[in-house]
Amino acid sequence: MDTTENNRRPITSSCHFTTFREGEQFVSYHTIGMIISGEMELNDGVNKVVLKKGDLYSARKNRLIKFIKYPTETGKFKSISIVFDNEMLQKFSSEYSYTVEKKVDDAAFIKFTKNELLHNFMQSLLHYEDLLNRDTATELLLLKQKEALMVLLKYDESLKNVLFNFAEPQKIDLEKFMNKNFHFNVHLKRFAFLTGRSLATFKRDFKSIFNTTPGRWLQQKRLQEAYYQITEKGKTASEIYLNLGFEDLSHFSFAFKKLYGEAPSKIKHSQS
Repeated sequence: MDTTENNRRPITSSCHFTTFREGEQFVSYHTIGMIISGEMELNDGVNKVVLKKGDLYSARKNRLIKFIKYPTETGKFKSISIVFDNEMLQKFSSEYSYTVEKKVDDAAFIKFTKNELLHNFMQSLLHYEDLLNRDTATELLLLKQKEALMVLLKYDESLKNVLFNFAEPQKIDLEKFMNKNFHFNVHLKRFAFLTGRSLATFKRDFKSIFNTTPGRWLQQKRLQEAYYQITEKGKTASEIYLNLGFEDLSHFSFAFKKLYGEAPSKIKHSQS
């Protein structure tokens, strides 16, 4: 989900023939998208939604969201999405005199209600699909990106309070935030940013609160939750390791055995 503004393409298509999960679960830019085929699950740790063919959604920048993309039984998952980076939004808000009227603490993602204007616009982008990966089409895609923003604000002008809020996260309760979001697979600098701290300050405050390093705490916290899921919920290692922030099953199994003395499968069996 994370790409620098210098090489992020304004409109992209996504296509997968097997179940696919995003790597780092940090949303860097405001995004709108439409599901062309298959399904996609969005989960922010509290709310979850499953999007199907024809559904439109928006993901908010500077949020933690898990994306899982499911292909159809006989085909593929496919979607098209538009991203709005800060530079583009700042220019747009200046050009059209959009200002934030109030701060909105809205959801990390939303599923749009049925709207013919928004749906028809997103559908029209499929005609430009062959151009999405061509460098020569950048100017055209930027025009469509701007048009998308106009359509989005026509759909709901109150979205300006989200799109044109350029304030960075403020300093918040680190302990509460980490206990809520430890299962997201993001870099420490993301956790630091979202709690309103520099990386150095984050590490210092973390040590003061938890009396250990962020890396050690995250692994132990995730393994403790894994133990609970296995022994109390009957989950298998393959079912939970990705949801708990581990990138591969072998690393999870190795770390679990090192902490608890037995492989996850044996722990589950001994509790049956």
